[in-house]
Amino acid sequence: MTEVTRTLARFVVDHAPAAVPPTLYHEATRALVNWMGCAIGSADHETVERAVRALSPCFGPPAASLFGRTERVDMLHAALLNGISSHVLDYDDTHARAVHPSAPVWPALLALAQSHPVSGRQLLHAFVLGVEVECRVGLSVFPEHYEIGWHITGTAGVFGAAAAAGKLLGLSEREMCWALGIAATQSSGLREMFGSMCKSLHPGRAAQGGLTAALLARAGFTSSEQAIEAKRGFAHVMSTRFDPDVITARLGETWELSNNMYKPFACGLVIHAVIDGCIQLAVEHDLVPEAIESVDLVVSPLVLELTGKLRPASGLEGKFSVYHAAASALIHRAGGEPQFSDACVAAHDVCALRSRVTATVDPTVRKTEAHVRVRLRDGRLLERHVEHALGTLPRPMSDADLEDKFRAQLTPRFTAETASAILEACWSIGGASDAGASIDAAAR
Repeated sequence: MTEVTRTLARFVVDHAPAAVPPTLYHEATRALVNWMGCAIGSADHETVERAVRALSPCFGPPAASLFGRTERVDMLHAALLNGISSHVLDYDDTHARAVHPSAPVWPALLALAQSHPVSGRQLLHAFVLGVEVECRVGLSVFPEHYEIGWHITGTAGVFGAAAAAGKLLGLSEREMCWALGIAATQSSGLREMFGSMCKSLHPGRAAQGGLTAALLARAGFTSSEQAIEAKRGFAHVMSTRFDPDVITARLGETWELSNNMYKPFACGLVIHAVIDGCIQLAVEHDLVPEAIESVDLVVSPLVLELTGKLRPASGLEGKFSVYHAAASALIHRAGGEPQFSDACVAAHDVCALRSRVTATVDPTVRKTEAHVRVRLRDGRLLERHVEHALGTLPRPMSDADLEDKFRAQLTPRFTAETASAILEACWSIGGASDAGASIDAAAR
């Protein structure tokens, strides 16, 4: 078998910044803008508050920021907590097929960059490579790995964080092999945790574990050098199928960051088409919940597999209820953070309409597609077919859309001037001489 781990390590170590297409540098910058908005916008979420309170006795010397908060902590806890914060609302970016790319990689890179000065170009280059590694590793075992219960953002994300951090640290090929191996033995995350605080722990731990792996490897801490492809390595232990060519073929020629997508709604991608269709109908016909007799959805089988909760009990569970998503979208004509709060999930009007929502699966419907049918009490039937949800590759969010999303996430807690300063620091990161200091100064 091809030496998959070594091939991947050699690619990351040898790759030069000039070999990255300019469009990918812009996409990496878009990812930073989106990720930072998610991290700061969720920094006071109950999940983050509990994690900070629990772990604060363990914090080391203040080396890195918790974005959106006043605390400065050691690198490893910054990676963990910023990773949790950026993913807790399920508002962060998502690859067209599998992983949430930024949530494990940016926290590791930004924590490291604040104590290990690098240029913005180096930072973006490392991010592009980290995303390539995590996506290729994840896709090499997808979908079987995911179907048996692993949360691929956590399990594959640790490889991306290790590769990205290792690139900034200047690891040798052998050290990078070790870093990927140390990442492999930390790979974890269970889909059973969806709807709980633990879902966001997965990318946080992946960021922390990947950064740990790179630091250990730099110090000569050894691991298997075939950790991905070996008989008892990551791929064969954690999946029923493994395609090594997905990892090694055309490395440096095709880029998975080109398949990255940004969410207009604060929940799983599979219910975005439903929300999109419900908002369109509510706005177009000026719907009120009292006028709605029933709501019928036709969706992909994956929708009910992931989001089939009939009676969510919290905002986090609401993100995994297509019934709640449809009801709240019809009533509020939105799918942002407020629509997936504890208060919205418990609201009487939402609960009442949610009970009148049904969902049927159709194997021919794609995961980013949906048919929405709203029957009114006056007998009218309103229908909307959403072929491609807003935010997907055929209907991408523009730079201006990302800025609007960023400002909306910061508006409740920060001034417009603060939001603009952070946005400017993110957009101009490629020209920064000290990227970590630039981001830290703006975000504080």
